[in-house]
Amino acid sequence: MKKQIYKWIFFRLMGWKIVGTIDADIKKCVMMVMPHTSAHDFYLGIFTRGITGLEMNFVAKKELFAFPLGWYFKYMGGEPLDRSGGMNKVDVIAEIFNRRKIFRLAVLPEGTRKKVSEIKTGFYYIALKANVPIIPVAFDFGKKEVNLGAPLIPLGNIEEDLTILKKHFEGVEGKIPEKGFKE
Repeated sequence: MKKQIYKWIFFRLMGWKIVGTIDADIKKCVMMVMPHTSAHDFYLGIFTRGITGLEMNFVAKKELFAFPLGWYFKYMGGEPLDRSGGMNKVDVIAEIFNRRKIFRLAVLPEGTRKKVSEIKTGFYYIALKANVPIIPVAFDFGKKEVNLGAPLIPLGNIEEDLTILKKHFEGVEGKIPEKGFKE
């Protein structure tokens, strides 16, 4: 029932569409979500998750998972990030991939809703270390579509792999276009 409500709101009321699919057999991946120019991106992700029926996850500092909102963040696919013990974020998140049966991690490589000239590369190194594919996901407000791209297995040549991944976002327009990443 909830899926039907999501579809009605997303497709009919909002006029959006989902292009492409994520193979349900891909249980672990890093989803490279861009452009991130507005808080509106959050509910687009919620609708996409609800409509596809796939578990999608995010990480956030462990303090956010305390009472009273901790249960909600967990329900929404959140995983608390504990960086104590001297481990860096890449190692900690790769360990989450190792212990979870299903973990499709949504990452916003711009790291902010402000204009950036470079994207952060942590998502790439997480995928490389966890040995999982990267799936580019574009939130295109110009076309009103969420575009799910083809998975890419990172091979360790970041420049080459990022060139391939960035092609998925060419011509994509964020909610606030002037804040979107452009090379």
